[in-house]
Amino acid sequence: MNLQDYYDTMRLDAFRHLARGETQLDSQLHTLQDDRRGLTLRAKLPAPIATRVEQMLANFREIEPEQYYYPASDLHLTISSVISCYPGFTLETVEPAVYQQAVRASLQASEPFTVTYTGITASARAVILQGTPADEGLVQLREQVRSFFQQIGLSQSMDERYQLQTAHSTVIRFRSPLRDPARLIEKVAAYQHYLFGSFRVEALELVYNDWYHRAPNTLVLETYPLGSSERR
Repeated sequence: MNLQDYYDTMRLDAFRHLARGETQLDSQLHTLQDDRRGLTLRAKLPAPIATRVEQMLANFREIEPEQYYYPASDLHLTISSVISCYPGFTLETVEPAVYQQAVRASLQASEPFTVTYTGITASARAVILQGTPADEGLVQLREQVRSFFQQIGLSQSMDERYQLQTAHSTVIRFRSPLRDPARLIEKVAAYQHYLFGSFRVEALELVYNDWYHRAPNTLVLETYPLGSSERR
């Protein structure tokens, strides 16, 4: 199954669940006591794409105002969940400098890559931006990082979580029962082929973050330019 087929299958399956009101609500969005934190290697979505996403989300807010909408500051592409978020994790639990050095070393041979965001898909939990890499650069980069951490034996959770094969970005999370499932499905279908844009990923961030990458709870530990020319 290619990536677009995967997104399409995911969307159709979501429509079946959403039409029956079978949403999986995120209860943690209602509480201030959510202390799940982790370390993530990510790319930030550029302003032109983030602006188009925000324009789309304004349309969804009109029909489903109680859901959680990612602000432009929090939109991102996860490259690798180095340490997946779990309750009670803090930077004091690990040595951040060791992880920063490991990521830096693992990216030495990595080059910039391009991702195109076209359309949206959904699950019973969320609405998701469909990203498609232009080549194998993203897959190779993820494998380089995963293999390097395995080789040095540094504690991580990249093998415990699903291995990311997509380039998706979550933009809406369901936290309340849907007011109008039919209209939501209709709106998702209307944006199925919408071109949000392409961007060349030239730098990555290692961040200490909460589950939703909310800006006030996110600390950038280091930024890594990709490509040999930037490292000279």
